[in-house]
Amino acid sequence: MAKGKLEIFPSRYGFFPYMFLIYLFMPGYYIYFETGWKLYAGYVLLGLFLITYRQLYFAAKSFTYWLMLQLMIILVLSIFMHVNMLFLGFFPANFIGWYNEKRKFIIAFILFGFTIFTPLIIRFEQFTPDSLLYFLPFLLIMLFSPFGIRSMNSRMELERKLDEANERIEELVKREERLRIARDLHDTLGHTLSLITLKSQLVGKLITKDLDRAKHEAKEIERTSRAALSQVRELVSDMRAITIAEELLGSAAILEAAGITFQYSDESKLEEASGITQNILSMCLREAVTNVVKHSGASNCNIVIAEEAGEIIITIEDNGRGMDENNLAGNGLKGIAERLELIDGALKITSHMGTKLDITVPVIVKEREAGVVS
Repeated sequence: MAKGKLEIFPSRYGFFPYMFLIYLFMPGYYIYFETGWKLYAGYVLLGLFLITYRQLYFAAKSFTYWLMLQLMIILVLSIFMHVNMLFLGFFPANFIGWYNEKRKFIIAFILFGFTIFTPLIIRFEQFTPDSLLYFLPFLLIMLFSPFGIRSMNSRMELERKLDEANERIEELVKREERLRIARDLHDTLGHTLSLITLKSQLVGKLITKDLDRAKHEAKEIERTSRAALSQVRELVSDMRAITIAEELLGSAAILEAAGITFQYSDESKLEEASGITQNILSMCLREAVTNVVKHSGASNCNIVIAEEAGEIIITIEDNGRGMDENNLAGNGLKGIAERLELIDGALKITSHMGTKLDITVPVIVKEREAGVVS
């Protein structure tokens, strides 16, 4: 809320709080037929009830006090004026469901039940079987609605926390990508540009001493610069998010070009995985396949993607020379493990008659944001 600007109800709730005000017309109608002090006291209490209704949307610290005052007003109006004032109970029934803490919710619900049933017991002789049947459905709705609202608010709170976690993961992924790009620039372009600098200095010295060699070195500079340009294009293309399906096509091409037989099996529904999960898994798959090509000496590579109990499991297995314990933390495997930590994933390495990587991540479905009152 902007400074100096008065809000009747929080704007994030839209028209919902205003729609509830319609239910104040019936109590106002019953009070209209009262006389003497009851007439004035009734409208004062109804006005105070309206204030409690507004304050419950804003007063986080004094929420319970305003709710108790609202219940007291309903109790007084329904006992001393008209039993139909109990229908005001739909207001506190909504707010009781806002409690996250189970103990506070139970206490508030017990007090709510006391507020509803006390007037019914006191005025029981006024009821006929037909009027009791009329009251019963509304009473049941009032009594069960706090549980439904609390369940809905709890779900919305979980969804909100999930959104916050996903936003945090996105930031961590961006940070990881920046670090990866910095490493790639240092490891590839840094070396290439240093080579170009040295060759340029050499050409400057040879141009007056050995023209043919200078021309040869100049052509080498051109070839090296083209290679650097190609590396830049690869880095830029790697910056976009890709799916696991797209990465598998690239992995197949790399393995086949290296003379490694490639088998692939997919038993999962990858469309259920979020874009963040797919992007991280794609980077891990790329790193794992690169390790197979560069370090394994394998002739065969098998990739299996499966889904079990809400988890995606990717297995990359080769028939190469395997890895000793000193290399288990190297060859990019540490980077894979760090990426998987961002999405609560895990990496298991088995190295015996080849190397086997088991990548496991939970399937997280992102939902909408909402909030509740504590």
